[in-house]
Amino acid sequence: MTYSGGMKRRLDLAMTLIGDPRIIFLDEPTTGLDPRSRRMMWQTIRELVAGGVTIFLTTQQLDEADQLADRIAVLDHGKVVAEGSPEELKRSIPGAHVRLHFADATGLGAAERALGGAFRHDDALTLEVPSDGGAIAVRELLNRLGDAAAGVDEVSVHTPDLDDVFFALTGRPAKETTSEMENAR
Repeated sequence: MTYSGGMKRRLDLAMTLIGDPRIIFLDEPTTGLDPRSRRMMWQTIRELVAGGVTIFLTTQQLDEADQLADRIAVLDHGKVVAEGSPEELKRSIPGAHVRLHFADATGLGAAERALGGAFRHDDALTLEVPSDGGAIAVRELLNRLGDAAAGVDEVSVHTPDLDDVFFALTGRPAKETTSEMENAR
């Protein structure tokens, strides 16, 4: 009988749970899984943690680290270059901004003059304004726009994700790095 990748992963985890361990080490537990199996594995991991099991998880899937980890260590060439909660790591790097999209170039230009210091994308008719993205900051930003706010047809908040953290900390594009994220739960 041949088992699928998802079934093999579940069997590996089931064998690991024999003896009711309090600490489990999982190395890339969702590699090769389809989205449904991946979510099932995430749920199993969450249930184990809720039951008091400590899980050390290595993964290069940074969305997985963000979803599952209480604490993360970023490794670069075998050395820890940062550690903290996902939120602490994301707040530690610059890049949060509010993106304002405009219906036309006239509105874009008026908003740029009103704000100053925003990064303009002519082809996308957007302005990126540095901000923490909180509700108060967005409200203040729209108030600063004054009459130019009428030209805004979409507002979105962008905060750094763990990919941004990884690139900021390792300083190299993805193709040149062999680093991985390691989460300790």
